[in-house]
Amino acid sequence: MSTITPALFDFLRELKLNNNRPWFEGNKARYVQVVKQPLLEFIADFGTYLPEISPHYLAIPKATGGSMFRIYRDVRFSKDKSPYKTAAALQFRHEQGKDVHAPGFYLHLEPDSVFAGCGIWQPDTQTANKIRSAIAAHPDNWLAAIQDAAFQKTFTLEGESLKQPPRGFDADHPLLEDLKRKDFIGSVELSEQVVCQDDFLTQYVEMCKAASPLMRFLTEALGLAW
Repeated sequence: MSTITPALFDFLRELKLNNNRPWFEGNKARYVQVVKQPLLEFIADFGTYLPEISPHYLAIPKATGGSMFRIYRDVRFSKDKSPYKTAAALQFRHEQGKDVHAPGFYLHLEPDSVFAGCGIWQPDTQTANKIRSAIAAHPDNWLAAIQDAAFQKTFTLEGESLKQPPRGFDADHPLLEDLKRKDFIGSVELSEQVVCQDDFLTQYVEMCKAASPLMRFLTEALGLAW
């Protein structure tokens, strides 16, 4: 039985139309009931399967400092002062990961925009260059990861790229387009109907297993245990 229900998306749609503190405070109990608690349960349930994929990735059922993203926006440096995010999201990071830019498995739940992801998004230059160095040194391993049959069937490689070859790397390298990546991520579009299906947890586990070749390459490229 999926803990994610259409009520989660109904709440987020209404929040988008009423993105203010009085409305949220008046509907906070509903937020806990249909968004927060179901997702914390999903995290805990997924955590029972995660060691089968990698014992070094964590599922922490906490809304603060855990695998669930906070609903509150950081508006300090933003022109948009809307106080709340209108999407819910989960990330299962490596035990050494400190923030959203660490390698991880991801699930994004937003009305009309639902997807699963894997990899590492917008790493700093030092981290990106470790991955690029691993690609340059072990091109066959990189190709084996991104051309794995289960990975290709499930995910599409996406993200931003540099316009020029990264400094210090061969501009004639046969994998130059991969070396130019700023993001090393795979994603798969889902739907509200799919994530509300009774067997979605099982589906998500299988997606994460399919992500394993890429995730293992990135994890080991950063000198972390897989």
